Amino acid sequence: MGKLDLSRRSFLKASVLAGVSVYIAPMGSRAFAALFEEKILTPVQWDAANGQAKFRIDGIAKVTGSKVFARDIRATDMPHWPQQQSHAFILRTTQADRSYEGFDLSLLGDDLKPDRVVTAADLTRDGLIFPAFYGDDMLLPPGKTPAYLGQAVAILIYHDFARFRFAKDKLKFQDQIIRYGAPTGPLERDPWGTFRFVRVGGKTPYDDDIFSSLKDAPVFPSMMRKHQPVWPDGVEHGKLDEQGMFHAGQIQQELDHPSADWLVMEREYNTQSIDTAALEPDNANCWYDAATQSLHMVVPTQAPSEVADSAAGMVAKCAFPVKNLFIHPCYTVGYGSKDHFNVPFYGLVCAMYADGRPVRLANDRYEQFQTSLKRHAFKMNYRIAVDKNTGLMQSFKAAMEADGGGRCNFSPSVAMVGATAAQSIYYFPKNDLSAVAIASRAIDAGSARGYGTLQSMAATEMMVDEIAAQLKLDPIDFRLKNALRSGMKNTQGAVPAGAIRVDDVLQKAKVHPLWVNRAKRKAEFEAAHPGKRYGVGFACVQKDFGTGAETSFAKVEFSADGKIGLQHTAAEIGTGMSTSQAIAVAKWLGKPATDVHVAITDWPDLPVVTSGDPYMMSQADQDKLAANPRWSPGYASPSSATNSAFYFTHSTREAARVVFAHGLWPAAMAIWSQGGGGGQAAPLVVRMEDARWVDGKLSAAGLEALPFEQLAKKAHELGLVTGATVHVFNRWQWTESDFEIDGNVERLPLDGLALRYGDNASADKKKLQTTPNHYRVLDRQRVFIPPVQRNNAAVTYYSAVGTLVELSVHEASGKVDLLAHHSIMECGNQLSPQLVSGQLQGGLAMGIGHALHEYLPLYEDGPGNGTWNFNRYHLPRATDVAVWTQTGEVLPPLTETDPPKGIAEVVMIPVVGAIVNGIAHAIGHRFTDLPVTPQRIQEVLA
Repeated sequence: MGKLDLSRRSFLKASVLAGVSVYIAPMGSRAFAALFEEKILTPVQWDAANGQAKFRIDGIAKVTGSKVFARDIRATDMPHWPQQQSHAFILRTTQADRSYEGFDLSLLGDDLKPDRVVTAADLTRDGLIFPAFYGDDMLLPPGKTPAYLGQAVAILIYHDFARFRFAKDKLKFQDQIIRYGAPTGPLERDPWGTFRFVRVGGKTPYDDDIFSSLKDAPVFPSMMRKHQPVWPDGVEHGKLDEQGMFHAGQIQQELDHPSADWLVMEREYNTQSIDTAALEPDNANCWYDAATQSLHMVVPTQAPSEVADSAAGMVAKCAFPVKNLFIHPCYTVGYGSKDHFNVPFYGLVCAMYADGRPVRLANDRYEQFQTSLKRHAFKMNYRIAVDKNTGLMQSFKAAMEADGGGRCNFSPSVAMVGATAAQSIYYFPKNDLSAVAIASRAIDAGSARGYGTLQSMAATEMMVDEIAAQLKLDPIDFRLKNALRSGMKNTQGAVPAGAIRVDDVLQKAKVHPLWVNRAKRKAEFEAAHPGKRYGVGFACVQKDFGTGAETSFAKVEFSADGKIGLQHTAAEIGTGMSTSQAIAVAKWLGKPATDVHVAITDWPDLPVVTSGDPYMMSQADQDKLAANPRWSPGYASPSSATNSAFYFTHSTREAARVVFAHGLWPAAMAIWSQGGGGGQAAPLVVRMEDARWVDGKLSAAGLEALPFEQLAKKAHELGLVTGATVHVFNRWQWTESDFEIDGNVERLPLDGLALRYGDNASADKKKLQTTPNHYRVLDRQRVFIPPVQRNNAAVTYYSAVGTLVELSVHEASGKVDLLAHHSIMECGNQLSPQLVSGQLQGGLAMGIGHALHEYLPLYEDGPGNGTWNFNRYHLPRATDVAVWTQTGEVLPPLTETDPPKGIAEVVMIPVVGAIVNGIAHAIGHRFTDLPVTPQRIQEVLA
């Protein structure tokens, strides 16, 4: 093997991390043209008249079965890799209450012995330490009790596929190969994270709070005792946490000794662990080339930057010298399961011990069930007080326990988000919401779709329906009485950003035929179908989107012949992000980008640096660091947290806006001022805000419509701006900065900006274009980063969805049939209605599965024992989801300037509560544990 020809391969050099040069060759780059772009990607086919794409970039590949995932890649597909592909699998424990004492491979005999076995001793000897995020003992050493079921103990590497396949089959389900010592009991550990949000509002929902997390501070435990949180003492005028506990005590007293006018309801809800069931099981294919000291990794990931940073840190000090790290992020499907998952780093380990051969580590479905990140099981104790005379909610106290499993992963933030979301669509004058993420012997849970809010808000919707029934109020009218409205504060004391349109969703649902005619339909259906019960249920939620530290790069540029290019940090994980971002530029450029590259982590045109933790840093530290015009609190966010429609579109559109304002618009003015092509001189006043794109042509104030290609050519001729690279940061509010562009200072919602000028730019401008792609980096003159105090807001951006469900329950079998369902969604201006529809349909299926079908036992009889597959796990099918009778509608935006909102997660949540509420309407029993299985219904009806 010769040294890689980087110029020919067109790799992108991202950075030097811990002495390791990191190169990124993302899907869609020229380096992968032979594998990807020429085979599976097609430019957006644009319907200019309707402003919509005819199909998504990867649409043809999806329907023809030719879409390529990381799992499809073999060594022979990779230029310059050795042609022989090695394979590996992992031995795992299936018990977690006794010490691990080694393994016995005698079952394999001599013929099937692995070519290499890697254990914890090898990693210790060679200094291969997994990233700290993933915890200790990624390969468990003998003498320790496994922290969780399915903990890895050894990696077996084979250099030929046949022996690998036979050996893997030989060892499957053979628990005796792992040796155990004396029983020790499961490990006991402190929780992964604990949070408490206390708020006491003012006299009205719009007055200043007496106490809240945003105004004052969240409350944290003062210590742990026997692995349980110990809260500070409540002191009215004490420290902030003591004040918070004082108010929590007051709320408790009111609930324990309520006014005669109050209804106080207390319920406990339980939701189950589920598998994310992504189409592509976890995998990695990695090669270590000792001759060139290079490590190559083909990985599916939602977070290419995290893999690059963590892998570079992992190899920086190990016994295997690595100078160059090449990351190839590919198309994948995640639902959160490929965000900060550990398989890429096991793949890295495989490569180091494979004698120079590429090694493929790819889970089969049994392994995927045994090891992939799960959705957290939640236990929730809720108490809600309502004034019986007014029907207004008064107080909400909740204590939540999320089972985080054996590794921390994102469990702390999942617990936190679950607590902050529990209010759903309602306003509470007072609240005390606590959440703890416990450490257990279960498989570790991560950022599965819903991220704690599916669990907490579904429970709230079940309870709200029951309260309405006790008060003898129409459930939707009761919701309308208590809906959070614009300007009101959430349970952390923050005023949500933008208009809150829950009212509009509820009003639509209230007059829908399914709701209006539910009593009549129930009587008619049950008369016509003896042995079946009929019910209609409703639920409505609003979910936050984003993390409070959302950040991204985007580059938009156009050539002299009118081709538009887009590069973005976001990774495509099946959501259609690459298509929606291509479409997003059309707002300013009149048509979509045709050359789209995603999962870019290298940005030499805009060198941004970051340091510190955006959630934990002090204001003084932020102010000091912000003096560096290239610094930002964050570098690049993974594709998660429903962030593409709002957050990623912001960077895309801001880049396009700069290109328009400083390139295309002055080019148009130049053409119009010369009389254009028809002798028409421009009027004295032409404003940029009057500009409109019609059928791909730009016009304003009745002037000649100019094709994009003509504008692009003119902009290059005049040396105007023809490309912009931007960096953005959002802490529940966009960072803004002042930049000087061509002698004028502009304030833009960016924290970094670089410009490229046209082919005929002046010598002075060309001299300033010093980056590899001839961009000029502009140093911001002032920056306004949202204060760190806004972290206490937890969330401020929301989208709302309400769902009506029509169902029947078979009395004898307990089987629930969904007859129809209708969803009402509020998501601002849609980038692509087809993609929104796809998100809605997919999310509904996931919610239906969570409510009725999907279930994993947490411990010894669960997937950690390695015996689970889809033969035991019921994913919803077409017959389960009312595929031909489901309908949905999207509220029209308030104005054409409304931003698109994130909806990928929220669409799955209300259907859960609606189903449970519909079952209650059908059989008169309210379930509090999920899933609601036929067996549970039979027990109630027996």
